[in-house]
Amino acid sequence: MSDLTNEFSYPLEGPPEHGAPPPRPVDLDQRLAALETALEERILVLDGATGTALQAVELGPDDFGGAELEGCNEMLCLVRPDVVDGVHQGYLAAGADIVETNTFGGTPLVLAEYDQAHRAYEINRIAAELARTACARHDVPGRTRFVCGSMGPTTKAISVTGGVTFDELIANYRLQALGLMAGGADYLLLETCQDTRNVKAGLLGIEEAFEIAGWRLPVAVSATIETTGTMLAGQDAEALAVSLLHADLLYVGLNCATGPGLMADHVRTLSELCRTRVACVPNAGLPDEEGRYLEGPDHFREVFGRFLDAGWLNLVGGCCGTTAGHVRALAELVEGRRPRRIPTHQRPLVSGLEAVELSADNRPLLVGERTNVLGSRKFKRLIAEGEIEPAAEIGRAQVKAGAQIVDVCLQDPDRDEMVDMERFLAQLVKLIKVPVMIDSTDAKVMELALTYTQGKSILNSINLEDGLERFAAVVPLARRYGAALVVGLIDEAGMAVTVERKLEVARRSYRILTEDMGVAPEDIWWDA
Repeated sequence: MSDLTNEFSYPLEGPPEHGAPPPRPVDLDQRLAALETALEERILVLDGATGTALQAVELGPDDFGGAELEGCNEMLCLVRPDVVDGVHQGYLAAGADIVETNTFGGTPLVLAEYDQAHRAYEINRIAAELARTACARHDVPGRTRFVCGSMGPTTKAISVTGGVTFDELIANYRLQALGLMAGGADYLLLETCQDTRNVKAGLLGIEEAFEIAGWRLPVAVSATIETTGTMLAGQDAEALAVSLLHADLLYVGLNCATGPGLMADHVRTLSELCRTRVACVPNAGLPDEEGRYLEGPDHFREVFGRFLDAGWLNLVGGCCGTTAGHVRALAELVEGRRPRRIPTHQRPLVSGLEAVELSADNRPLLVGERTNVLGSRKFKRLIAEGEIEPAAEIGRAQVKAGAQIVDVCLQDPDRDEMVDMERFLAQLVKLIKVPVMIDSTDAKVMELALTYTQGKSILNSINLEDGLERFAAVVPLARRYGAALVVGLIDEAGMAVTVERKLEVARRSYRILTEDMGVAPEDIWWDA
């Protein structure tokens, strides 16, 4: 677990006020059971916009705590909790099952822009308490209302803007998660996600928060697909879904950017691929030249009706520009409707910015091997000379020539593999959309590489040559970050040569990986 002190005024390893982890709520099991039951039985309704709802209230500098804090909506949790409560109450009265905390910008990273990073834990805790209290007022027997701990994308997309490290993102999300847990959130939501590297860091930060607390909450992810058809950092909906297959998520969703009509293809894709629930939380259309969102409740009712008829959704809600009227329309629309059935496919999928499936339809799957210092003298020379951009161009050239995956190996015994991998991957992922195969015998290098890839990569490779040592070092990385595994048919007796020996080693490896280590069968790729 990282222990960072950066530009913020305190270490980001835990709650700054008292240092103790948040206690587990006594009624948590009851609430989570109610949430699970509700999701099984019906389509749940999330609330509408928070930001535009707050903007609609006539607020002045004093409501935020001073002119220097005006616009920091999270400060309203401390200075004007009545305003935040009013937003929650409006949506709950309209029929929302779930309200989000007013913590979209609640990481220290974002609050530092207002010199309020030191209050991040406090703000998140109080925001969750406000939402929890609002829900309690609307709970009735058989109808529990739930608190979603909102965790926005920060102001840094690590693949696009830079300005933050992967470990710093982990630490920021970890602290925010702890505050939301302390305040009584029922689940945590990484929302408006624009870069899947940020998502990976967020999931790791949340996991570290759970380790600190000694208890867990469900986690969900909601991404933003722009009018270009991709997230800001380049992934399409299919690649995003594949990137998240490893995570045990409450749901995967789409929110913001557009109205529901422009989300149709992306929602259908998530519905087909996600082995968990799917949510759709659009804006009230695209803003006009004056920043107004003009798609009304009737339009939502019409478009969402088509989505529900197709059986695509488990949760619905609204983002920017939506009001209690939109939420009321959705609550009326889903009444009596059955939620989407969750698929149980075992498709061997990997992804970069785009997804690739290992199937009979696209065999043979072509792997580019020229970005390998052990196989290409030119590539080795370019890396040794520090010519990273020309070296990365070799990867792009392979894709143009038909490679569907690019293998990367930087195991030069005369060089620092960690340094070379970091420098090279940072450039390569800007040039290619296909998945990356990370080829190394060093698990630390593999883990570093996984922090640079948005998609579901392939780790090359593991075997039983040293017993379980290699499995134990690499398999946890595949499960932690989401990756497929190339498994060689080698054991303590050496490389399997005959058919009988190959089958013997393969059966043993398969049993260990699937039964003992929890690897999905479709994530095992055999090197026979």
